[in-house]
Amino acid sequence: MAGIIFFRTTMLRDIVDFYLNEMGMHIWLEQAECVILNHGNLLLGFCEGDVAETEGMITLFYPEKEDVDVKYNQLKQISTSEPRKNDKYQIYQFFAEDPEGRALEFQAFLHPIEPVGFF
Repeated sequence: MAGIIFFRTTMLRDIVDFYLNEMGMHIWLEQAECVILNHGNLLLGFCEGDVAETEGMITLFYPEKEDVDVKYNQLKQISTSEPRKNDKYQIYQFFAEDPEGRALEFQAFLHPIEPVGFF
């Protein structure tokens, strides 16, 4: 099974530009008032709406701790924390916000994990 997480946005073009240019995502599918982006096995859809949906958190994970540091240095201006080790979950992480205020988490697992595919 595969899936897509959708969010309503009041600023579709700006959000798509942010996720393409700042987050390194790619356009997977464009529809009338929706754009679906992907990063690895993550599919995010943003659809034009009257109100932005900003609840929850979008988490992107990277193979290595150093990848999280690189992303932090690229996104320092929108970060809400510095990278740190989280012993409880055995991850290395930092947090940020997208232009509409959605919480973003960037992390690397500090223990072995199984690869995840699309199907």
